[in-house]
Amino acid sequence: MENRDEKQLPLLQESPDLEAYEAGLGRRILIESKKLWRIVGPAIISRVALYAMNVTTQAFAGHLGDLELAAFSISNTVLVGFVFGLLLGMASALETLCGQAFGAKKYHMMGIYMQRSWVVLFCICILLTPIYIFATPILELMGQPRDIAVEAGSMSLWMLPLHFSFAMQFPLQRFLQCQMKNPVIAYSAGVGFVIHVFISWLFVYRLHLGIIGATCALNFSWWAVVFGQLGYVMLGGCPLTWTGFSMDAFSGLWDFFKLSVASGVMLCLENWYYRILILLTGNLKNAEVALDALSICMSLNGWELMIPLAFFAATGVRVSNELGAGNGKAAKFATMVSVVTSLVIGVFFWSLIMALHDKFAYIFTSSPIILNAVNKLSVLLAFTILLNSIQPVLSGVAVGSGWQAFVAYVNIGSYYLIGVPLGVFLGWVFNLGVLGIWAGMIGGTAIQTLILTYFTIRCDWDEEAMKATRRMNRLAISNPSRHTLDC
Repeated sequence: MENRDEKQLPLLQESPDLEAYEAGLGRRILIESKKLWRIVGPAIISRVALYAMNVTTQAFAGHLGDLELAAFSISNTVLVGFVFGLLLGMASALETLCGQAFGAKKYHMMGIYMQRSWVVLFCICILLTPIYIFATPILELMGQPRDIAVEAGSMSLWMLPLHFSFAMQFPLQRFLQCQMKNPVIAYSAGVGFVIHVFISWLFVYRLHLGIIGATCALNFSWWAVVFGQLGYVMLGGCPLTWTGFSMDAFSGLWDFFKLSVASGVMLCLENWYYRILILLTGNLKNAEVALDALSICMSLNGWELMIPLAFFAATGVRVSNELGAGNGKAAKFATMVSVVTSLVIGVFFWSLIMALHDKFAYIFTSSPIILNAVNKLSVLLAFTILLNSIQPVLSGVAVGSGWQAFVAYVNIGSYYLIGVPLGVFLGWVFNLGVLGIWAGMIGGTAIQTLILTYFTIRCDWDEEAMKATRRMNRLAISNPSRHTLDC
């Protein structure tokens, strides 16, 4: 049941779709591109700012000493990275539900969905807390040296506030994103980064709190972003979609949990895939040079990946909005525009890497041996960037459509049954080393991309729109004002 106000006060003032279609293909592409970049632009800014917080903390840790740098790197990559990927993936269920509710103008359900996500993610955080408490023995079991494991374990306890901030921020970000409140996300992340740099300097250099100070600064900055977004929502920034805390957040949790788990598994399988490349390379003979060269390539790939991940978010929102509104053909068109736009950007960076294949590593090193190794890997880096310009967009289509469980199975088959074994085979049997491992894993990504492309092309978008309606009806509440506690 919809509120009368929800019909009268649309959150977006846009030209009617019929007018856009009558204006011709060029006009339709322009209108869709504007909608897309309203999400992509702020998403790039926010992702780069949040990514830069970790890089800044890593830099402060590096200036404190080699042990501190190694401890932060291993705890941030292995422990926090695992939790981050899982919670980020589980929060992506909101891109499906909030996006479709927004398209259907069932605005009151968006706040309910966000509260359900908070409940689910906080429960998961509590279940994962032992990872931080027992970090030292866990890292020792993984083969880490005793001194690094002890330092990382001590640091991990101080990362618990950061751990719980993920459960708040990821749902908030998707809640705002799905209703086109993207500048709020960008501003809060940008301010959070500025705060982080200042607080890190204050804690480490003025108060001499060492690596614990750097960790506390990271906690403080992430929670500053959370409270900035939360304050905007609760102080009137989202009057139709946030109507206060509600007991309905505790209803329909099982269906919500299943979709969240499917989202988490889908994205974690993608997030962990190229981490395996680093682990496998570390087991090669004389792996030091290969790891140095690979880390340079992965650093560049990580920064560039912020752009495709922004398209992932934007595509999920656009597709879910249109499916929620019952516009299957518009969802298909949004997919086409997003894929082509991201691909054009990917071709640009592919060309850049190919043209500068023997030069871009000078940013990081002057060692002739490492420069030569990076040069050999540059072609694989270029094609990884090219594939990454398509694959995240198709994953965004999957999130917007609610295909997370299906894509999780595709990822298992493509990545872990084909890509990793092929990489091991080429790397060790053919003695191609890191070149073979990476080439095999690119093959897994290519297969996954081809499968998603096939199913996206063959998709019955009108049927997907009807599925979206049925999903919302199953998870909706009968009375939007019931059990609401105004805040």
